[in-house]
Amino acid sequence: MADNGETASRTQQEREWVLTAEPSRSLGDLLAGLTNDLSTLFRQEIQLARAETMEKVSQMTQSVVWMAAGGLVAYAGFIGVLMAVIVGLAAFIPLWLSALIVGVVVLGVGLILIQSGRSQLKQLSVVPERTIESIQQDAALVKEKMS
Repeated sequence: MADNGETASRTQQEREWVLTAEPSRSLGDLLAGLTNDLSTLFRQEIQLARAETMEKVSQMTQSVVWMAAGGLVAYAGFIGVLMAVIVGLAAFIPLWLSALIVGVVVLGVGLILIQSGRSQLKQLSVVPERTIESIQQDAALVKEKMS
């Protein structure tokens, strides 16, 4: 895939080319050119939307991985707490206290990881905002040139 800056620059140049007509061209040529240019523009907008959506899906996937990692760490903490209860009930010695402390700490780390992943997910949106903005710019440019 091309660099976003390069694509944006190329797209702007194509927009300018689309809207500049030579006076010697016939109406049929102009309409054929307009149809071709609009088709190209539409395909490019779809490609931009696809790229932007894939970028956001990738970010969401990373957040979900962090949440899963947090869940696994929390599970390990839960097992540690269970081991502390078992050791505490079985022997009534201070060993259970150390296992309980370790279990609670691991559980806390897991909860922090889960919250981190959730907050990252809340900040993300799958809406292709740059594509919407680009389409709005295209529409405004076409309106401007048509009037």
